[in-house]
Amino acid sequence: MINSHDPIRHLKYLRQSLSQDNESIGFFISAGCPLSVVMPDDKWPLIPDVANLSKYINEQLKDNKKYELLLGELKKAEKNIENIEDILSFLRSLLLVSKGGDVRGLCEQDLLDLEKAICAVIVKKLDVNLPDQETPYHRLCKWIRSIDRKVAVELFTTNYDLLMEQALEDLEIPYFDGFVGSRRSFFDLRAVEDNLIPIHWSRIWKIHGSINWYQEEIGKQKKVYRSSEIKEDASYLIYPSHLKYEESRKMPYLALIDQLNRFIRKKSSFLILSGYSFNDGHLNDTIINALKANPTAMVLGLMFERYETNSDPDSPVERYPAAYRLAENQHNLNIWTFDKAIIGTNLGQWQSLKNNDDSDSDLLKFVSSDKESNESDASESLIKLGDFSVFTDFLKKIIGSPKEDKNV
Repeated sequence: MINSHDPIRHLKYLRQSLSQDNESIGFFISAGCPLSVVMPDDKWPLIPDVANLSKYINEQLKDNKKYELLLGELKKAEKNIENIEDILSFLRSLLLVSKGGDVRGLCEQDLLDLEKAICAVIVKKLDVNLPDQETPYHRLCKWIRSIDRKVAVELFTTNYDLLMEQALEDLEIPYFDGFVGSRRSFFDLRAVEDNLIPIHWSRIWKIHGSINWYQEEIGKQKKVYRSSEIKEDASYLIYPSHLKYEESRKMPYLALIDQLNRFIRKKSSFLILSGYSFNDGHLNDTIINALKANPTAMVLGLMFERYETNSDPDSPVERYPAAYRLAENQHNLNIWTFDKAIIGTNLGQWQSLKNNDDSDSDLLKFVSSDKESNESDASESLIKLGDFSVFTDFLKKIIGSPKEDKNV
């Protein structure tokens, strides 16, 4: 018999946790979040997910013979040719051993040219603007500036786009991303590690790089910098893997991964994951190891859609198996899907309690009912905060709410 979780009770705990002004609160924004931005049908999505971005890149480079050769070698290695992160990781692993000779039919210059071509296509596709100031990103930013916080909000993202930066700047919210300076901003490792930043500045940590991060060789030394403009024909710093790069590329990645680890290890830290499917083993290890080291921390994964796929009703398939296995063994990693949740290692379906006097109208708006897919008259409770748009609506409701005592 499956357990159940009371949606009102857990929504109340979530609201209480997010209402604190003296606790470490962070958000992890990943690839699914741009899909929540409302666009006209012929322009949606604003930015595609990883699978569709990969298909777009493959289509754009289909006439590049070297790229086709790379994909062929990727297939032989039993890697996914429709995942751009796998493609870039494989390419860069070849680059590491390409000096002095060909690797799988590709020389070092071939691989450098391919890396540049792939990143150029990514930048062109991701160099977009939010359509207005009513987007989920803006709602998150309005929540950030709603309280005069004693501890800065930290934003982690694996996305390369500039949507979060746009929303923060639209609402004039000061933030720090690890770079300082105005002409050719450079990465300030000391400011990151020693937290030498004003408290009222939010932090945004772009773990996989950004479309406006570049690498240049100056005086035989490679340097990383950030520009306010998107440059053509540049060496972009986009790295969706944890491969060992030369020191200049390795430094921002390792420093920002360490920042994630450091955040979760803070006393009573609370990190909410949105749009993240737990397909990055290195990030998963970082999160789990930090949670094991700090039992007072909590990570909540808000997952899009139901616990299982509905493609075959007779043989349902778990939608996020990696997330489920981790949450089943780690008490302070909770996973919420639309219809079920793993809370404190216990899997249960959302089920509203009858005659619950502890409910309130604001929270009830985020619990919907859906008739179960059988012949009975029973209905199931759904919490759809795994949709980034719905979650930021929840944040909007918190603004102006009375501050509650946290007892999570």
